[in-house]
Formats: sequence, C-alpha cells, structure tokens
Amino acid sequence: MNAASPAPRRARVRAPELTGKGGWLNTGGEQLTLAGLRGKIVILDFWTFCCINCLHVLDELRELEEKHRDTVVVVGVHSPKFVHEADHRSVVDAVERYQVHHPVLDDPELATWKQYAVRAWPTLVVVDPEGYVVAQHAGEGHAHAIARLVEELEAEHGAKGTLRRGDGPYVAPEPVAGDLRFPGKALVLPGGNLLVSDSTRHALVELAPDGESVVRRIGSGERGLADGPAEAARFSEPQGLALLPDGTVVVADTVNHALRTYDPATGLVATVAGTGRQWWQGSPTDGPAREVDLSSPWDVAWFDGRVWIAMAGVHQLWTYDPAAGTVAVAAGTTNEGLVDGPAGQAWFAQPSGLAAAGERLWVADSETSALRWIEKDGEGYAVRTAVGTGLFDFGHRDGAAGQALLQHPLGVTALPDGSVAVCDTYNHALRRYDPAAGEVTTLATDLREPSDAVLVDDDIVVVESARHRLTRLRLPEEAVRVEAVAHRTQREATAVAGGKLLLDVVFQAPAGQKLDTRYGPSTRLLVSSTPPELLAEGAGQGSDLRRELVLADGVAEGVLHVSAMAASCDDDPANEYPACHVHQQDWGVPVRVVPGGAERLPLVLAGLDG
Repeated sequence: MNAASPAPRRARVRAPELTGKGGWLNTGGEQLTLAGLRGKIVILDFWTFCCINCLHVLDELRELEEKHRDTVVVVGVHSPKFVHEADHRSVVDAVERYQVHHPVLDDPELATWKQYAVRAWPTLVVVDPEGYVVAQHAGEGHAHAIARLVEELEAEHGAKGTLRRGDGPYVAPEPVAGDLRFPGKALVLPGGNLLVSDSTRHALVELAPDGESVVRRIGSGERGLADGPAEAARFSEPQGLALLPDGTVVVADTVNHALRTYDPATGLVATVAGTGRQWWQGSPTDGPAREVDLSSPWDVAWFDGRVWIAMAGVHQLWTYDPAAGTVAVAAGTTNEGLVDGPAGQAWFAQPSGLAAAGERLWVADSETSALRWIEKDGEGYAVRTAVGTGLFDFGHRDGAAGQALLQHPLGVTALPDGSVAVCDTYNHALRRYDPAAGEVTTLATDLREPSDAVLVDDDIVVVESARHRLTRLRLPEEAVRVEAVAHRTQREATAVAGGKLLLDVVFQAPAGQKLDTRYGPSTRLLVSSTPPELLAEGAGQGSDLRRELVLADGVAEGVLHVSAMAASCDDDPANEYPACHVHQQDWGVPVRVVPGGAERLPLVLAGLDG
C-alpha cells in the first residue's frame, strides 16, 4: 500500500510583539507580552471607539469570551482614527463606556497596527497557543467562524500539550459611584423634568429641572431586552430619546437594535420596533416594525408625522410610523460617505444626532464630521450638507460654513432663532451654525465629549458624556473664537485619477525561493470595493497580480478591498520535498478621485518566510 501523501504544510508566521505608547488597560498595571500569553489562544481586536462596526464586534465577542474564558484571551488594540482618539484619557473612557471586559493596548501611533499590516477597522487576528498567526479577518460578522477555529485550536493544542487553561490577565477596574455614567441623550418632559439615557448603566434617569436631583430610574441596570414596569425593564446601551405627541417617549435602544417606548404616566416600557437582532445586507428594509431587524439606532426625532431614526449601524435614516406599526428606509443607501441629493441616493456615515426644526430635520453625521439636513423635495425628501466635506477631513475651525471644520459630532439642537447648536464631541465644544449668515462659531469649549443638548428657558443644557453630568450654559450673544486647527485622518485617502487605474501588487519571492507553479498558478488576486458601484470593471478573482481597474463615473470616493496571495518554494533542485510558503495580505485602501491623481496603485506583498 502506498504511503499517505503528507498534509499540505501551513505557513507559520510568528505574531509580532504588542507595543503601544499608551500602555495597557484592564490588566491591573501589568504590561502584557505575547510570550507571557503563550499557551492561550489570543484574539487581537484592532478597533477604534468612533467606529460603529468596531462596537458591533465588541458585542459579537462577548459570548465567545464567556464560553472560552479559560482558553481564550481577547486583547483589544486601540488604533485611533481621529486626533481625539489618540488621547489616552479618551481611550480609558471608551473602555469603560462600552464595557470592554478584556485587556486593551492603547496604540496611539499605530505601531502594532502597522506590524500586523492592518488596513481596516475593525480587524480580528487569531494567534495560536504557540505564538503563530493563524487567521485574520477584516470587518464584522466573523464571530461564528472564529468560534469554530477556537474549538479546532483547543482540540489540536490540547492533544499536543501546548494549551494552557486557567484565568486570563483581565483585571476589572474599580466601580465608580454616581447618578450618571456616560449619559448619551436628553429631553425635556412636559412637566419640566429632564429624561437622560444613562447608557453605560443600561437605564434611563429622570432628573428634576436642576439637572442633578434624581426623581426615578427606569430600567434594572442589567444589560438585556425586557419589557414591563420601570424597575424590571432592561435596556442595552440606550441613546436617543424623542417625545411623541401622545406624551410617550421613544427610546433608541442601541445595542438591542430596537426601539422601545416609555410611558412616564405608568412607568411601563415596551418594545415597538426591531427584533433584537442586527440588520444585515439582504434583510427586509420595511414592513411590520416588530418583524424587521434594525442596526444600532443612535437617535430618534419626531418629524413630519413619523419617528425618524438615525440608523448609525447601516449609515441610513429610517422611519417608524406608530399609527401603522411599520418601519421603512427613508434616506441613504448603506454606502458610507458624504453624498447629497434625493434621499434614496444620498450617502451618510454613522448618523448619530437628530433635531427637527420646522421643515428641516438636522442630522449630525459623525464619521464625515458633518452637519446635514433633510427637507421635503416634491413628493419625497432631499439631503443637503451645511458643514463638512467627507470621511477624511476634520478639525476645529470657525468661519464660513464651506471651510469650517468639526470633529465627530454626535448631537444637534435647534435654537429659537433658526440656527442650530452642534455638540462637537471630539473637539469637546459646543458649536453654532447660522444658516442665514452661513457661518460657524464656537459657543463653549472645555466640555468633555458633549453628546446632546436641550433648551431650558434661556439656557442650553449640555450632556457632558465623559464628565457624567449635565452642564447648564447661558447662550452667549457672540461666539468664542478659537485657533483654527485642521486635521486629516491617519488613514488618508489615496488620490487617484478617474477612469482606468492599474492595480499592481508587487511580489518578489524571498532569497532562495521561487514561485511554486507545479500545480497551476501560484498567485491569486481578489478585488472588491465599498461602495460596490466604485468599480465599473475589475472586481472579482483572478491569478494575475496586475489588474486594470475602471473607476465608475460619478463616484467620488470609496475603499478598494484587495486580497493577494503568492506561494513560493525553496529553490533547491536537489531537494525532492522543498519547503513551501504562502504569503498573503489584505488591504483596504481609501481612494478619492481627483483630476491629476495617480493612474497606478502599487501594493507590496511582503515575502515572509514561514
């Protein structure tokens, strides 16, 4: 009988060490190393706290962390996009705000991000108990695949004796007392009291008009999805609040992917929209409200006879009709970016704040650092932009709206004179846009991550989320001027020419190796884009590492997703069984189409020895 053929040899790439100038959180002061984690299955979660997809992944990982707590260590590698996210204190706040119950490395200069050749938020990397990278996944929705891989690794390394069971290095921080913890949104109830979403404690809090004295708490404080009386109901990181004409309150129950109602008269909480499951591409986008999945609703507002929903998780605005009991998409395509026009063709990027004012619905579009609005347009609606230019420009600059800059705003409030106040969250400021003058000014600074504001008499009450309080300010007659600062994200877009673009993945086999062509092509190239409409030609899989792409007319920016693989073997004719190696890398390349931009996009596929 012939001997069995040897199993294909899997490339083994040693995982780079974890380094970051910000240091470690949730470890009790210990500085972790991969060597110290040897024997554990390590899942590296490259995330940044502005990113809704990253927040989805945090939620996806909770069950896996709990089920495999004696074999798996999840390590968050915080890799900032915005300047504010590179501030260590902000990372500390985010880890508590989103209840991250695993060690986190603060990597403000993206050192570990670069070592692992990460190109997109979020990205998950799996390291086996012997310290080798065995999988890398960009985006969300990979929890089930990783769970299967974890079970395989447990069996393999359990049999080899290289799996170490026992408690991981997570050390919970000391709990902090206080009536509010990272409050999100607020509204004024008809009697003058203030209702606040106490997001991190999974509850609502009713405060007296002074904004400090607690009248009642709504919700048990335990994460969950449960209706009933105020003391028994459960929420999961609730955010937006809107008062309906009948006096009930609609709540954007963000991590439950649901809309809830709270009746101040009876104290009862009920679910009116959503299934508790996250919406995915291909799912229904309209129908009976309790039968359609939602995705991270972040704010709600009553406008034009319906509840409008800032559906941050899919970059759209939806509506909920309480009379009909239905939901439907109202604006946005799910493509992420800044495109105005008819509502059905517009693009948003994580809309997070809403405010109705007459015939306009104002929108804080956080990831484009933009202030936008919805208005009637014939039989439908149109989307317009007041401040902001796209995904990659942000800062703190006053003046003419066309050149003014914000940084990840989360809240917007209509003012009596027709202007709007913007909670410019990552600038720690309250800004004002005056449509009549077309100018942006600064009303107040030194606010810690303001996320919403409401009018009370002649004052504006600001939700200072990271100071865990409401702050009352007098609306000044003139804005406070601050020094202009402009930024671009560290993940800068590549300027490319329209039309034809040559994608050139450059690969050279390491010394002493050659491409392995014994069984057919030794290279593979897979190309796609976000939005898909960015590519008129060139998407799909092929074996050539050079490909001519054609960018579609009318799409100004997007992300090219490129996955390349090459197989090489030792170049030794005397060796009957040469060692072979697989070199693979994925890229997410933001591109912006500009006149005179590059006509060739080179990407280097590193030749790493396995």
